[in-house]
Amino acid sequence: MADCLKNGRNAAKIWCLMSQPDHVSRRSFTLGALNIGTGLLALGAASDALPRVAGALPAGAPDLRLPATNLRALVRMTASLTERDVPWWYDGTIFGVVPGENPRPLVKFEGMELYWMQHLPGGAYELTGNTVTFFRDLSTGAMLSEFRNPYTKASVAVSPAVQGGGPGRGFNYSGKGIRFTRLLDQLPEDPLVLDWTFARDMVWLHNSTRYPPGLPPPRWQQQTMFASQKDFLDDKSESIPVVFGSTVHMPWLKWLDMGDRPGHVVWHAGGAKLNSIDELPAEYRRRAEKEYPSLLSADPATAADRVLTPGH
Repeated sequence: MADCLKNGRNAAKIWCLMSQPDHVSRRSFTLGALNIGTGLLALGAASDALPRVAGALPAGAPDLRLPATNLRALVRMTASLTERDVPWWYDGTIFGVVPGENPRPLVKFEGMELYWMQHLPGGAYELTGNTVTFFRDLSTGAMLSEFRNPYTKASVAVSPAVQGGGPGRGFNYSGKGIRFTRLLDQLPEDPLVLDWTFARDMVWLHNSTRYPPGLPPPRWQQQTMFASQKDFLDDKSESIPVVFGSTVHMPWLKWLDMGDRPGHVVWHAGGAKLNSIDELPAEYRRRAEKEYPSLLSADPATAADRVLTPGH
């Protein structure tokens, strides 16, 4: 799982793309409104009855004023009420941002975050998982092992962004909020009431991410997860089909070898929850199976097999 903490008063952790030294967040991409100037359509005011809910609440909707209701819905959106592997596949573009210049597309990326929602005493959960992300050429789409940095003009070796997780290294999900498991006793409780929007036949959930203190800036992520109202209202379904969009601001990737040059990168991604890893694109799956076979399951029982050696 990504080592990220969610932001905002009631925000939740959902996505983080990460490399061993470079953290990006489902687990790297995953609630708050996304405001980028005046180009976005207004979402409308919140419901009079439910201040954290925007749009027209459909008949039969659960009571989203209750933390327990939000928790159940979030678990179904993020992973599953059943303890099992839940893969997410995503792709997107990384942009370089330096003062005085427009953002510059650098590379494309493609990856998977694989979640496992483990049941804990008292109705809580721990979300753990793995991340495997590969980088692709902007023009050809070919997977990269080397990249010519347009800022330094140097050729650099490209390292995949990978992380393996396990029990105790994930996120604690409860009606008291979403908190990093390792910091559970140090973080304040905050009733889990999330930012939902209902429009037409869709529902979506906004999210922002707060990272642990002490990490160099910038580190910021905004994500929105989308589902059909039909699936959301089907309470018999343990896992809701979801797609998402996310934007993440992070320091330079280490393999870019930018040194102290001013600037940062922006990851922009879209993706979807899959039924199983059998739905992964063939080329991606072949490489993941060859290079990181132990990361193709997030079962806590096999977490010891997912310890990565330095440099991965």
